Amino acid sequence: MPAMAQATGASKVELWGIVDAAVRHTTNEGAEKSGLTKMIGGGMSQSRWGIKVEEDLGGGSKALVELEHRFNTDTGDKDATAPFFQLAYVGLQGPYGRLTMGRQWNVLFDVVTSTYASFPYSPYMDAYKPELGMAMGARTSNMLKYLIATPDRKWVGAVQYSFKEGNDGAATANQASGAAQTAYMNTLMGGGTAAQAAAAASAAATALIGPQTIGTLAGGAVRTVGGYLRYSADGLSLGGGYLRTELPTGTDVDAWTLGGSYRTGPWYFNAGYGLNKAKFASTPANPLSPAAMQLSIDRALLNAYWSGQTNGGFQSGDADKRQLFKVGFGYQITPQLNLGMHYFRGKQTGSVSGNFNSTANFVVAAADYAFSKRTDAYLAIDRTSISGGQGTVLDNTSGARSRTGFTVGLRHRF
Repeated sequence: MPAMAQATGASKVELWGIVDAAVRHTTNEGAEKSGLTKMIGGGMSQSRWGIKVEEDLGGGSKALVELEHRFNTDTGDKDATAPFFQLAYVGLQGPYGRLTMGRQWNVLFDVVTSTYASFPYSPYMDAYKPELGMAMGARTSNMLKYLIATPDRKWVGAVQYSFKEGNDGAATANQASGAAQTAYMNTLMGGGTAAQAAAAASAAATALIGPQTIGTLAGGAVRTVGGYLRYSADGLSLGGGYLRTELPTGTDVDAWTLGGSYRTGPWYFNAGYGLNKAKFASTPANPLSPAAMQLSIDRALLNAYWSGQTNGGFQSGDADKRQLFKVGFGYQITPQLNLGMHYFRGKQTGSVSGNFNSTANFVVAAADYAFSKRTDAYLAIDRTSISGGQGTVLDNTSGARSRTGFTVGLRHRF
């Protein structure tokens, strides 16, 4: 049971968590495409623990705090792709809504999860969740969020705004431009060819605009504004959301989602649509200019949002638009056994070269067996295939355009 501690007055502190471990095999993995079998620290859910605090302020109002830390069960390490606390916010809730401040789920994640998530017993399969590749990171730092609902919660709405803090994207672009131009000229002056000079310039720029820099910028250097609205009654839920994200050097990305679900008896049906559209500046004539480096930073960051095997991602290249259609169902055979299946179709366009205009199909089927209210086991099979633009691959190491995954795991909640 969650641990509860009563503090002074009417305060309440709750410690909770999920521990999940699985064995996963994927085909077409690695440079030789020989496949990979490994233990992962979360198959159906990412392992985590959290602390929730509530203090009754009287008059129907209360103060809120939530902290959530994610880790890998297979090694015990902190999730290397995330800050120590994936969620960290404080807020006030009263008769006129709830205001929270800090690192939180964004409005796209909120509306999809609460309204038309893939599975009724667990919103997503953590090892394979293509819908989250359209959620612009799912969480946002430096955020203000205001949520309001009708007393019966048939209608729920929220708006968010995040501050563009720690944004050194322009400074990084200037440094990368200077380093690239210096490397280019030094190579030519040393007797190198134009092709060698271009390669040296690219390497110098990449040294400054690498994965670590992109990860740092994504952590807190984006401004966002958006909201969602949801209706739910008599087994039917409908909702939609919008989020504008301003990338570190000024590119705006508009993201939309719309969908719904219906529950009747043991059945659960859901469908949804998502759209991400980036408004990139024109490509500068000088590929070594600061403007060109700024464009490289924003393209690399968008690719970080869109790629990644766990969210069904694939390389974006010079594409600027991605759409996702999703439809699925769940069926509860017995109180202990649940089945679910989901299909996603992604379409990527806007590639000037044409090499990244492509279509992707994703299918996942899962069975979950509950030993108790807190412990369950699961088995899932997923399949990804890409057609179209030849530059579109699942990852640059394998260059694969198709992959099948098999996951079996055990999960416990406390």
